[in-house]
Amino acid sequence: MSTDDKYPEESGRRRFVKGVVGSATLSTVGATSAGAINPMTSTSGVGGGFTTFVGIENTDGPAPRGMPMIPVEIDEDDFLKGTWPDVKEVQEGGRTVTIAEQQLGGQTYSSEWFQYCGVETYAGVRPEADQDTYFRYASDPFYEWQSNEAEAGEKVPVSDFADYATWSNDIGERANGKPAVVTWRSQDVPDEQTMVVQILRMPEGRYQEMRDRVSGAMRDWLDAATPEDDTFIAWLNKCTHFCCVPQFKGLAGSANFGAENQVYCQCHQSVYDPYSPTETSFTAFPRPLEE
Repeated sequence: MSTDDKYPEESGRRRFVKGVVGSATLSTVGATSAGAINPMTSTSGVGGGFTTFVGIENTDGPAPRGMPMIPVEIDEDDFLKGTWPDVKEVQEGGRTVTIAEQQLGGQTYSSEWFQYCGVETYAGVRPEADQDTYFRYASDPFYEWQSNEAEAGEKVPVSDFADYATWSNDIGERANGKPAVVTWRSQDVPDEQTMVVQILRMPEGRYQEMRDRVSGAMRDWLDAATPEDDTFIAWLNKCTHFCCVPQFKGLAGSANFGAENQVYCQCHQSVYDPYSPTETSFTAFPRPLEE
């Protein structure tokens, strides 16, 4: 190993930094410096504070918590959408502000779930943003099937996941589901404000195992956050450790960290379990004040 490559080859660290950082899929704002780099984000903004959310569980590595889930819908034409909370006006600090918040599956689902790593400054996270909620294929996918078969910017149809029960890319076990890299609420925004999401359609057996492991409010959430009679889940793909872009079954070297069947962040080896939804919390940054 050379002195300028201090990360083990199997971690994918060096390749990731050269190939992905700076692309449209990454925010330019780091987790530890979002407030300093973004002067618009301050206590005078909208929202922020202690936020409880449901995410896919962080199971290893330095990440402090899971990544927030996005409820999935299927429209009448069988295209996938992410549910955006209800938009409404409330009185806050003596002024009228617009928020996005609703009760869903026993949870207070809010735009504040996504207010970390600089995402709070993105155009699409503003409750009143003129954005639809369809998932659209990203231009920088991790998966060969998506590069070959999907058109960047196009809406995501259910039919593209017809082989979800058998799909494999020779990483980890077969029949763990079929993933895709998509964008959400990011039309006509600067590249650095693209909200990158991973969606996963898992086999019915895996979904039922996941549902059987939880009860009460968490089961209510799963029932509300997944389409009726289907097994899609989605999450904001922004690592909670240092805001990098993890991958589900996207890097062969993840096997060296026991993560070949999980979501693996190749920057610092954080691991997330997409089959394990969990309730957790963090302090969200306020959104900048509306102009």
